[in-house]
Amino acid sequence: MTTLSVVIPAYNEESGIAEIANRVLDTQSSLSDVSVEGLELLVVDDGSSDNTGLFVQKIVEENSNVRLIRHSQNRGYGAALKTGFGQAKGELVGFLDADGTYPPEYFPNLCEASLNGADLVIGSRMSGSDSQMPITRRIGNRFFATLLSILARQRVTDSASGMRVFKKDLLERIYPLPDGLNLTPVMSTRAIHEGIEIVEIPIPYSERLGRSKLSVVHDGSLFLHSILWTAMMYNPVRILGLIGFAGMALSLLILLAIAIMRLQGVSTLGPWGVTAIYVAAVAGFAGFSIFTLGISFNYMVSLFYKEPIRQGLFGRPLLSVPLDRHFWWMGGLALLAGFFLGIASLLLGLNGWDIARIWLYMLASAMLILTGVQLLIYWIQLRVLDELSQRDSLVVQELASQESIGK
Repeated sequence: MTTLSVVIPAYNEESGIAEIANRVLDTQSSLSDVSVEGLELLVVDDGSSDNTGLFVQKIVEENSNVRLIRHSQNRGYGAALKTGFGQAKGELVGFLDADGTYPPEYFPNLCEASLNGADLVIGSRMSGSDSQMPITRRIGNRFFATLLSILARQRVTDSASGMRVFKKDLLERIYPLPDGLNLTPVMSTRAIHEGIEIVEIPIPYSERLGRSKLSVVHDGSLFLHSILWTAMMYNPVRILGLIGFAGMALSLLILLAIAIMRLQGVSTLGPWGVTAIYVAAVAGFAGFSIFTLGISFNYMVSLFYKEPIRQGLFGRPLLSVPLDRHFWWMGGLALLAGFFLGIASLLLGLNGWDIARIWLYMLASAMLILTGVQLLIYWIQLRVLDELSQRDSLVVQELASQESIGK
């Protein structure tokens, strides 16, 4: 028999907790239609200072399948949910908010998707036909969903939905989760990067009962930080690489513009031109450093998770051989080019060229030499990390080879 455990985190929700709890209990017959025979309701009172606990206690006295769990003090939305997850007895675990914004009547739909193979089923407010979400939150949710879709290369419509159903054994793969309101976007980000099968079911969304506890600015910045930081734990080059690529692209555009100006006969640069050169030098070198740092972090992540190294800035490797394998000759070529350009600049200066004519070449020489040194340093570092990442598999192969020879 499959049982669904529904967790409701509640903090000062006396105005709506009884209604939402009864609506959850009323889904029992619909749940049985999709082969979910058992229903358990766990309300976690997260240190409420109003009568939330008293209202729930009355429901507990009338229903044997309802449990009230109390926190002595407010510990946060995520902490309340995790307390409920730990106490849940069902094979399937669901949760929703206590404010009446999410429709518990859709739990059968979510459970059916879960029983059909999905590990995590999300009630999507953004793809539902009936939504009363305020425009500012709608824009914010679309932004976060789009951001996660870009970072994870998987389309997501609602990264922060507070109504979900998942298989309980999924927890060991998506933990740790934060104690705050950012639990849901972190759960989505971890699940996608862990390769967990996710299905989104459109649901309607209603205006909450009582005053909203969500701060658009504070919680929005928290969600953004949480998604980016969690994604960094799995595929750093996806974020750092894009930032670095943008810096290098800006540098190349500026240098291209300067080169075109030189070809058109412009031999002197004013304050804006010198500033553009400065920006190109900083953006190019910083962008390159950030890009290579992202590649290095991907090797470290693979060591930690003992999984193959994630390759490719845009979702798949651009070359048959990973780009970092080419760093040795790219670095050597940059060093040689910088060295010869520097020597040429020196000779031109000794032969009477004014410094105003050759300073740009000397700057280019310095940037090429520094870039070449960085490439060679990263190539050595990445080769060491690559050897370490393959050590366990090589040990297994050699031991197996020795055993086969012995036979």
